[in-house]
Amino acid sequence: MALWKDSNPAPAPQPAPEAAREMFKKEPEKTSNVAPLNPEPARRTQTRVDMKESLISSGLTIEGKIEGSGHVRIAGRFKGDVHVDGNLTLEAGAVLTGQVHADVVIVSGELHGNIQNAKRVELLEGGVIAGDVKAGSLTVAAGSRMRGQVEFGWDERSTKAEKGFGNAS
Repeated sequence: MALWKDSNPAPAPQPAPEAAREMFKKEPEKTSNVAPLNPEPARRTQTRVDMKESLISSGLTIEGKIEGSGHVRIAGRFKGDVHVDGNLTLEAGAVLTGQVHADVVIVSGELHGNIQNAKRVELLEGGVIAGDVKAGSLTVAAGSRMRGQVEFGWDERSTKAEKGFGNAS
């Protein structure tokens, strides 16, 4: 028989690790009149597939033709036509000699050729375009250069209406 009272009671038995995991896996009971604390946001279905970007790195010189969908970034030299359903970016120091058909064309390097039917063209500082540009919009930065004809802000409907070819719709 002990003559003193133990001030530290015996520890309570701990549940086994599997039992503890099962306790935390249980979903709390739901009440009908209380909104959940962390409701999941509505999920949007993604209809557009994210396009990958192809790169022609600096130090490379390629001659040929680029066609397809996706974005293209040129940092080296390319001689040939580029026709992509995506964006074309010419980095500073890049040189492209050929015709371009892309959604968005961003020029920091040199382009020797025409840009046809782009939604947007950006001629950044130090960029050079030697050719004609036909685009929905054109942004020209100070310090850039261009030689050629430019047509922007027009679409086929407004052009036909102005020329008197009939209904604009």
